[in-house]
Amino acid sequence: MQNRRTAARLAVSATFGAFLLALAPVPVAQAAPGAASGAAAEILPHRAVYKMSLLSARNSSKVSDVRGRMMFEWADACDGWTTEQRFQLRFVYAEGDEMAMNTNYTTWEAKDGLRYRFNVRKLINGEVDEEVRGEARLEKDGTGSANFTKPEAQEMKLPDATMFPTAHTLAILDHAGAGDNFFNRIVFDGADAEGATEVSTVIGKGDTVKEDGTDPLLKGKKGWPVRMAFFPLKSDAAQPEYEMSLRLLQNGVAESMQIDYGDFTVNAILEKVEALPKSGC
Repeated sequence: MQNRRTAARLAVSATFGAFLLALAPVPVAQAAPGAASGAAAEILPHRAVYKMSLLSARNSSKVSDVRGRMMFEWADACDGWTTEQRFQLRFVYAEGDEMAMNTNYTTWEAKDGLRYRFNVRKLINGEVDEEVRGEARLEKDGTGSANFTKPEAQEMKLPDATMFPTAHTLAILDHAGAGDNFFNRIVFDGADAEGATEVSTVIGKGDTVKEDGTDPLLKGKKGWPVRMAFFPLKSDAAQPEYEMSLRLLQNGVAESMQIDYGDFTVNAILEKVEALPKSGC
């Protein structure tokens, strides 16, 4: 069911959503696989909690309400980055039905961007709905493959110049810092067995967080409005599967997010952020 796929995809879309310009893309330098990111030096390992709710819905939408929370954790594991996302969401449908979804999504990604491990577990109304697990590797010549152990064993060739999620986030920050407004990449996140996704990113003008009462971890940090559009490579649709708008700070913290599925949009507001202990590397 499309509703269920939409709901399930929401639970892993917040690491990476989007606005496509009708103009030709601005050419920008593309980092080779394994290249270091300048943005990585400023990343704050952190744990953030977001309140999620329905921002808007069209009259034709089958979703009438969304409520819940997301915990996102980004940690420094010395040789790599680890991320964990935990969602507790309740969807209410126009017909009156409800669906409770709990998702745990954990990853490890080498700092050179060449190796990646992923594990996703989704529960619908308390019952396991889907489990995805595996690892992927990229070669320095741009080729790569992913090996799944769940939901079933399979090997998948990745498109040339694929990136993994953390490398993609760091690339957004690198492009933002360089004043590049647009770039397009293929990203593999392992969120499901459908394969890689083309992500078109538009970056707006940055400014500094100055509001009184702002958390010390955020105040004084530069941030950029970022909009992303997600196009599954296995789909021929002209429109993105979903879009995401967020305000991304230079230290890797997302101040806010809106995830737009066309007929409804979910809002995520940062409630709490805390720094994680340093790895001691």
